[in-house]
Amino acid sequence: MRIVDSHFHWWPRSVFELLLKRTDYPRIERDGKDGYNYLRGDNADYVLNTWPEWFDLDKQLEHMDGLGHEVDVVCSIGPFSVVFSELPAGEGRDAAYLWNEEMAGAQKAHPGRVWASGAVPLQDIDIALEVVDHAINDLGLMGINLPGSIGTDPNIDAERLEPFYDKIEKLGVPLFLHPTDAIFSDMLNGYGGALFLSLGRVMEVSVAAMRLVFSGVMERHPDLKVVMSHTGGALPYQSGRMDKNGKQAKLPKPPSEYIKRFYSDTVSPHTEGMKFAVEYFGADQVMYGSDYPCWSPADALKFFDGIGLSAEDNEKILNGNARRILGLKDPLKAAAE
Repeated sequence: MRIVDSHFHWWPRSVFELLLKRTDYPRIERDGKDGYNYLRGDNADYVLNTWPEWFDLDKQLEHMDGLGHEVDVVCSIGPFSVVFSELPAGEGRDAAYLWNEEMAGAQKAHPGRVWASGAVPLQDIDIALEVVDHAINDLGLMGINLPGSIGTDPNIDAERLEPFYDKIEKLGVPLFLHPTDAIFSDMLNGYGGALFLSLGRVMEVSVAAMRLVFSGVMERHPDLKVVMSHTGGALPYQSGRMDKNGKQAKLPKPPSEYIKRFYSDTVSPHTEGMKFAVEYFGADQVMYGSDYPCWSPADALKFFDGIGLSAEDNEKILNGNARRILGLKDPLKAAAE
């Protein structure tokens, strides 16, 4: 069976090597194991670390070849997406340009198998719009990554970002909303990162998505396509609470109606969690994702198989939805059009 993995991470080493040159925070250091650590400050309890598996796309695709399926992949940034908004504005732009050019190169090297979304720095709106235009219109990337926070600023619903959402909506490309690790880490420190990794990312993606809802971003931009990571965080499970307590936001519709406009993936090491996401969002709104190399694609498929969906819904979630929602076209057919 042909599968589209909508939540897949390949990170180009060139960007990490560029950031190694920084001496101020935030900065990168080598970990001595052919990976890197991303450091936000002197006393950060949680450090974003990587390992060699993140950086070799050919080996990653070989791993996918061993799953017994034909697997195409959609590269999104994940927690590293915040870095471009933590750097000084000019450096953030340069790093985003480099990242996006690397992504475009991967698409060209593997046409029809590798798709990629772009990085964007959000600390300066003019730079953000410039980078988006270059990523989509010049490089041909298929979407943009939206970090759950702008550095440690959680206000991705800030009024100054309205032109950004307007541009994304008009371009018709998806936003991939992923937690960033930049907030909630102090509240959930200790235990070797277990509490933060278990709950922090779920909290952040949920809060970020609800900011888009309560602020009216989703109301003002009815055609905005937002893909929530990790089965929609806590929102499917807490949707009724959003409606019960969300009246103060004075939206014209119940908050759950906006939540159900989000798209989501199946990234949850829990068959019941995957099943509830499909039931809540609907089989037309959910796309398979493995979160590789953070998680095992073989395990992701095993948990997904446990849901027991119909053949029609399986095909939608494993393949058809991603191609439709993300606008993935066969490159040979697109060239002939």
